[in-house]
Amino acid sequence: MQAFRTRTACVARRGRRTALLPSRSYASESHDKDAHHDDHHDDHHHHAPEVKESLGASFYIFAAAIPVSILAYSASREGADGTPSRLSQMMRNFDYFNDWEARNTIRTNLIEQAAHDKHLLLNSGKNMHVELKTPELFNSGSPRAVPAGHYPDLAYVTEHYRKQAAAEEERKMQKLLAKRKAQEQQQQQQEGS
Repeated sequence: MQAFRTRTACVARRGRRTALLPSRSYASESHDKDAHHDDHHDDHHHHAPEVKESLGASFYIFAAAIPVSILAYSASREGADGTPSRLSQMMRNFDYFNDWEARNTIRTNLIEQAAHDKHLLLNSGKNMHVELKTPELFNSGSPRAVPAGHYPDLAYVTEHYRKQAAAEEERKMQKLLAKRKAQEQQQQQQEGS
């Protein structure tokens, strides 16, 4: 449409009578006014390059949507005698649409379990207990510039954690010995059988 308008405007401009209008002189024409006046004058009219304009993809999509929507509408309507539509019959053939009660029950149970777990995790208290891994950190302060009596003796704290670690190691050792003893008895029973 744009190309048609530009061509029409160009023809209308050329068709005007120029005799009634006073002649204009342009600076570009002053270098050789007499020679090649008509040829030179036409060279200064620059026209936009011609572009082939198509209707665009949106037009074709819209044009294709009309018959598709008519077909979809006709497929979704019930028959004259009350028979189900072809679309309903096709949907009943899929198992996905037949077991909706069981699927909804499973989904409801999953959502309820997720909500229960969320409340359990959000409302549980945090464990603030941290075992002392390196007891030498108690005495890691600078020995200089400490006033007398301000650097407490923490040997009893270190000893407490040493005893706790020794008891834990003893418990682990007893557990391993009991496990090993049970394995030996099991092997003896298998050999005796």
